[in-house]
Amino acid sequence: MADSSSQSIVIAAPPERVTAVICDFPRYPEWTDAVKLVEVVQEYEDGYPAQVRFVLDAGVMTDEYTLAYEYAEDISRIEWHLVAPSRMQRTQNGSYDIEGSVDGTSTVTYTLEVELSVGMMGMFRRKAEKMIMDAALKQLKRRVEALEATR
Repeated sequence: MADSSSQSIVIAAPPERVTAVICDFPRYPEWTDAVKLVEVVQEYEDGYPAQVRFVLDAGVMTDEYTLAYEYAEDISRIEWHLVAPSRMQRTQNGSYDIEGSVDGTSTVTYTLEVELSVGMMGMFRRKAEKMIMDAALKQLKRRVEALEATR
């Protein structure tokens, strides 16, 4: 992805548990701050979501958009892109790369590229992407590790 930002975090859970949380889209409103509604619009034959509609309310920014997802065969990489421009976004491309470790943890790398409908200087856009990724990764870590604690 051209001109994208990436960030990583270590989560105390094996990759299959991390991907299970990432792919359980309807539960995002339970553990993410800005996501208010998620609807799986279309699924692949294997049951993984192919297109997912999001309703976002991040205070100063509200948006509704649909993302198309693709998965690596071993689910170690989950990629997405914006199906059509939304009110706030012209494009959104992203991915999660999930790598397991021998100690039972997973390193999750989040890569994101967003082009907003409103003009924004490159350095501000990259800063916004980093803030989005930081919040998303911390919330993902908190959710996965909370579920692990109940096992």
